[in-house]
Amino acid sequence: MVFDYLSAMIKKIVFSFLFLFSFYAAQSQSVFGYWYGIANVKAGGSASNYMVELIMQPEKGYVKGVLNYYFKNTFRSLQVKGNYNATTRELNLYNIPITYFGSNTNMDIDCIMNLRATLRVSRVASNLIGSFVSLPDYRYTCKEIGFNFDLNTDASQKDSVLKAIREYKETHQVWQPNEDDTTAKPAAVIVQRKVVNYVVENDFKQRTIDIAEEITVESDSISVDFYDNGEVDGDSISVFFNKKLLAFSQKLTTQAIHFNLVLDSTLEVNELSMHADNLGSIPPNTALMIVRDGNKRHQIRLTSDLSKTGTIRIRKKPKAQTE
Repeated sequence: MVFDYLSAMIKKIVFSFLFLFSFYAAQSQSVFGYWYGIANVKAGGSASNYMVELIMQPEKGYVKGVLNYYFKNTFRSLQVKGNYNATTRELNLYNIPITYFGSNTNMDIDCIMNLRATLRVSRVASNLIGSFVSLPDYRYTCKEIGFNFDLNTDASQKDSVLKAIREYKETHQVWQPNEDDTTAKPAAVIVQRKVVNYVVENDFKQRTIDIAEEITVESDSISVDFYDNGEVDGDSISVFFNKKLLAFSQKLTTQAIHFNLVLDSTLEVNELSMHADNLGSIPPNTALMIVRDGNKRHQIRLTSDLSKTGTIRIRKKPKAQTE
């Protein structure tokens, strides 16, 4: 009788131990928590180091979090999303704007990169080991950035992580351009000529054209400026004019992407489309468009996502109505 009792107690203790062991083992193999470390541009030299903080929270079917990094005299804070494979322990985060390592003072050149990492767990530490890898359009200029992040167990309590994500704020707050801003030096001036990018052109054909507005102009040519509409969150766009690609992988910021466009007089209406390359950290992809027709100014907000392309129609006023 005593033997049976002791046997049952031992089984209960062993079961409890195994349960606790499996619980903590599962916890230790999660990407949930606060990670930190140095990221180094491969073959970039000691001046190309980034100090990085990554706060991760698993969700059902995906992971999300906040990525902070310091580079030279700048600080960036970005919302990130991706997926984690618990079987292979592989973490992937997508479309992260990383300041170009060759930037000098303005720090306004970004590389759009994906984070790829593998979770390594030992008795003494947990590490995320991997790289920031550039998207295909940036592969020739943006070098791979390797890292080995440590888990900060003190800062990784669930309440602390959830609080950090909940209270996240963009470092670039809401901005609206005024007249002086729209005449300031743009970030890029795009020449009106067709360019080739088969991937972007194929994606454009697969999406629905969403007509946001139709405007009537008097001039044979117009100027167009694109800005990020609100918080600068890594939105990247391609621009089509009458279904011809004029520019791709242009990042929306508080500086304009500028076009001088000559209207096609053979068409009843001209179409200008904003194609979303990504969704930024705050979907969908949104832009403020300023169209100038001589002294007239049209302010239009466009929205695009991975299924539809925001578009405006431009109609030339008949000569009889302009005289």
